[in-house]
Amino acid sequence: MSVRLTRDLNAEGFGSGAIRRMVRDEQLTRIRRGGFASSDQVANHRQLIDTTIPRLGPGNVLSHSSAAWLHGLPGDNRELARVTVTKPGKGGNSIGPYVHRYRTPLPDDDIEVVDGLARTVLARTVADIGRCSELGFAVAAAEAALRRGMSRDDLELQLQASRRHGIRRARTMAELADARSESAGESLSRVTIWRLGLPTPELQYEIVVQGIHYRADFAWPDLRVLGEFDGKVKYGALLRPGETADDVVMREKRREAALRAAGWWVVRWTYKEAFRPTLLEGLLRPALFGTH
Repeated sequence: MSVRLTRDLNAEGFGSGAIRRMVRDEQLTRIRRGGFASSDQVANHRQLIDTTIPRLGPGNVLSHSSAAWLHGLPGDNRELARVTVTKPGKGGNSIGPYVHRYRTPLPDDDIEVVDGLARTVLARTVADIGRCSELGFAVAAAEAALRRGMSRDDLELQLQASRRHGIRRARTMAELADARSESAGESLSRVTIWRLGLPTPELQYEIVVQGIHYRADFAWPDLRVLGEFDGKVKYGALLRPGETADDVVMREKRREAALRAAGWWVVRWTYKEAFRPTLLEGLLRPALFGTH
């Protein structure tokens, strides 16, 4: 959906009161002063970029969360309320209603132009996210980038070149990142497990029960415990051709019953627990250290 300007809405017969009501009722999202679009924050970020970049003048390069979005990396959607840019040079950062601007060295090799937009290259984007975003989201972005072909060497070169604020957090991100994580929810869960000091799980663990191969998101084989992040079920990633959501639920129940019968303890959680360490700990600690 294209951006609709105030004058366009006025021409359609919507006055200021009607526009306010549509924003209140979430029929419209205010992208910036005088610009509106459908109420989808992620989709609207490109529209925010398109309406903001022309106003900034030359030399501003999309970076951090905006560059991550353009690269297709997961992240904290709350950061998409502003366009994030870096302008090469030295000086302080600035945050306005629509733009978060960093002023820092930016070599030409760290910049690429795609579809007419200058953005930071993938490894630089991940390094910036690692320095400036919450660790869980940073790890999710790094793991997605690794799955897309970013090399650890490229990321390490970026981290070695950086002496900027947050570099220790970025290096922790790089140490934790594992391309075997298959979703942002798994990445966030693993960071929470790490923060809790719980045993490190094996990822994408294969189990064979009565000749049938199963795979778990997380496993503690010595403790006979499996962990499953359930966000992927909600989004239909497990649907097979011709299946309904109910079919997936029943198949997962049969799978879990087979694993339990083979002596495995299965723990399931969602984004709610991944974001709240005490809740995830309440599920995992009894399984890992209790009797079952």
